[in-house]
Amino acid sequence: MIAAILSLTFLGAALGIILGVANRFLQVEGNPLVDELASAMPGSNCGQCGFAGCAAAAAAMAEGTASPACCPPGGKALAIVIGLKLGITVDLSALSDDGPKIATVAEELCIGCCRCSKVCPTDAILGAARQIHNVLREACTGCRNCIDSCPTEALLMKPVPVTLQHWIMPKPLAA
Repeated sequence: MIAAILSLTFLGAALGIILGVANRFLQVEGNPLVDELASAMPGSNCGQCGFAGCAAAAAAMAEGTASPACCPPGGKALAIVIGLKLGITVDLSALSDDGPKIATVAEELCIGCCRCSKVCPTDAILGAARQIHNVLREACTGCRNCIDSCPTEALLMKPVPVTLQHWIMPKPLAA
């Protein structure tokens, strides 16, 4: 039994060393600009921009094939940040930004069909079949996927409620 343990230990150590050396020599370098843009994006991979996730959208923006304002959940603030990182000016006139919104459930309309929870990319919707659902406000990114899938229109987008943890002073007071 000790021989089996020792042989598996040495085999694991040897394969680990081989994998470490292979990682160092065969590593594929990515574009650091794409990584920086993807880290600035919401990361919900909702697909509202028309790309298969935030990383694909960031790669398209870095190549110049997508507009910095293509991310609806990010809004104007994200478009400005991405424009600054890319060194371009962004036309924000067509972009409407009502501030951050999250989904809420109208309990009197919810039939518990679970369609909304299946399409939520962040698993922000709680509930079981034939039970009233609820939305976790901290996990909701405002991607609107659940709104489109609800057959009874029980889900609504409402502004993020102002609480002590979410309050931001809109602008400095004049002296």
